[in-house]
Amino acid sequence: MSTSSTIAIVGAGVIGTTLAYDLQRRGHSVQLIERDGPGTGASFGNMASIAVTEFMPASRPAIWKQMPKWLLDPEGPVRVRPSYMPRLIPWFLRFLAASRPSKLRELEAAGAVLCHRVHEDLDALLKETGLTHMLSAEGCLSLYADEAEFKADRDHIEILERFGFRHEILGGNAIRDLEPALTTKIGKAVLFPDNRSVADPYRLVIALAERFQALGGTIIRGDVGGFDVGEGGVKAVRLKDGRAINADKTVLAAGVFTARMAGDLGEPIPLETERGYHTQIMDPGISMRHSIIWPAKAFMVTPTAGGIRVGGTVEMAGIDAAPDYRRAKITVKRALEALPDLKVRQTSEWMGHRPAFPDTVPVMSASARHRDLYYATGHGHLGLTYAATNARLMGDLISGVTPPVDLTPYRVDRF
Repeated sequence: MSTSSTIAIVGAGVIGTTLAYDLQRRGHSVQLIERDGPGTGASFGNMASIAVTEFMPASRPAIWKQMPKWLLDPEGPVRVRPSYMPRLIPWFLRFLAASRPSKLRELEAAGAVLCHRVHEDLDALLKETGLTHMLSAEGCLSLYADEAEFKADRDHIEILERFGFRHEILGGNAIRDLEPALTTKIGKAVLFPDNRSVADPYRLVIALAERFQALGGTIIRGDVGGFDVGEGGVKAVRLKDGRAINADKTVLAAGVFTARMAGDLGEPIPLETERGYHTQIMDPGISMRHSIIWPAKAFMVTPTAGGIRVGGTVEMAGIDAAPDYRRAKITVKRALEALPDLKVRQTSEWMGHRPAFPDTVPVMSASARHRDLYYATGHGHLGLTYAATNARLMGDLISGVTPPVDLTPYRVDRF
């Protein structure tokens, strides 16, 4: 039976904030701890996509076989800073281990289970909070210049067909009927009608934080310095300014920064940052209804935050390295190939940390080491997508209710 608890959640991105709202709504007393305020990390600059078709593991052969070519291309979709490569070796070994055929099937199923729930959980959350206007009615178009590009992405489509996700293959004029600004060089596209967009992901987090506070939840600004661990469990979160946040239960939902905290608690996890870049264009000179992605060129464009956002690619360089905004300029160059009339005016650039496990599956789990400690992290490129489902499942787990999904595939000690 569920009983009321005092809960500290570290991390107020979309994952932590949505979970805080869910737990506060259930009758718990929740304290949400964030260094820079809600929604200021990866949730600020993500590509605003509810991407239910993008759950497949990055370790599948169609991806890793292209890694050598990508790594040698300075404008390729994956970039590893040479100075950081030695630290990545253990992570990459686990990444390769996740590419075994039997393992891939497990990982695909773990992602599909979550994505099949996404709209049910998200629609309920948005309706309850009065935020249904934040979700678009349009889907996403995946673009292919020719049949060769389409065949190269065929494994993606086959996985979606196996798990029953909706899609529609389009050609020629049908593509430009949906998005007239697209170049005529696009010969084929796949419409994913359930891959919807959010009007502004940062504003969504702020709105959820406001709903959380209206229910009596507390937001604490502070930098976590450590934990008080008592008999069997974590008793308090220690901030660097000396404050102690006491709680019956603690949740670590700080994205990639969770790795350092887990290590301090003697429970290391192989969590890395896949650094992502975007360019926000506020005067694009075109309008778009759908988001678009061009797999062969590894970029995405989404109408969001009052303009058009261009992003994509992965940079592996750790948490502390300075941004390399050449990565943002590469995706804009690629976007201009798809949208020749796009005007790059009134722009801003951003870099953020996607928290990624080598098997692409998040951790949603009780600690294997400490009582009353929980993890909700590593959602990779799907933090916004998974947020409402993570809140529902973790809310059940923390409240002592049996979740409707078996959480074994997402346990913290699976590595």
